[in-house]
Amino acid sequence: MGVRTIPPRQEPALQGAGSKDRSDVLPGENLARMTSGEQVRLYLRRLIFDGVLRQGQKVPQDAVARTLGVSRIPVREALIALEREGWMTIIAHRGAFVNALDEASVRDHYELYGLFYGFAVRRAVERQGAELGARLAPLQKEIARAEDPEELHALTLRFHRLVVDAAQSPRLRSMLKQMTGIVPGNFFELVPGTMPVERRGTTAIVRAVNKADAEAAEAEYAEMLRAQGDLVVKLFRSRGMFEQAADEANAASR
Repeated sequence: MGVRTIPPRQEPALQGAGSKDRSDVLPGENLARMTSGEQVRLYLRRLIFDGVLRQGQKVPQDAVARTLGVSRIPVREALIALEREGWMTIIAHRGAFVNALDEASVRDHYELYGLFYGFAVRRAVERQGAELGARLAPLQKEIARAEDPEELHALTLRFHRLVVDAAQSPRLRSMLKQMTGIVPGNFFELVPGTMPVERRGTTAIVRAVNKADAEAAEAEYAEMLRAQGDLVVKLFRSRGMFEQAADEANAASR
């Protein structure tokens, strides 16, 4: 699907990064068949990531619904979920507004991922030992060979899922489900430099697991995700995604 026109006077203007007025369009991503709140949430995060929706801007709910071919119900569900995740602020009788994205928040996000997955691998090693290493090793070899971002994405999801399953912690699984990635879409395709970081990290994790060194495996997980967070910060800086938040904060303090 391409783009659809937003009727005048019904929605606020959408300003893309480095663009002129784009109040008449919203980009489509072949999402006409996607109708769930989860899919709308992904779409809205992509609009933020691409600079179509900027910090402080009101989300044009009717336009989003028309672009995706859905009712406003999944749009509202998505906005509520995004508010819980810190992406939006919903103001009664006014609408939903995009929150500022700052560098510290991005780094905190990946530090938390490192803590969660580090805890998972420590528990998994304690409970499964060498058996876990035998199950992770073939996946790690595939990860080391993968050159296609889509293939690597699928393989790493399997790797992380195997670790979480082996930890046998329903509470951990529940907490991870509540976390949503900052980068919408294929992480390895959108963030330069992340593929070698993932290869090195998973190699080090499996090496520690094979030695039944739960503490080292935990530290390697945290290091890998911290390095991924550094690359996301670098990308967001290059896209100017932090600059507007800083400018707004400076203006407010004057």
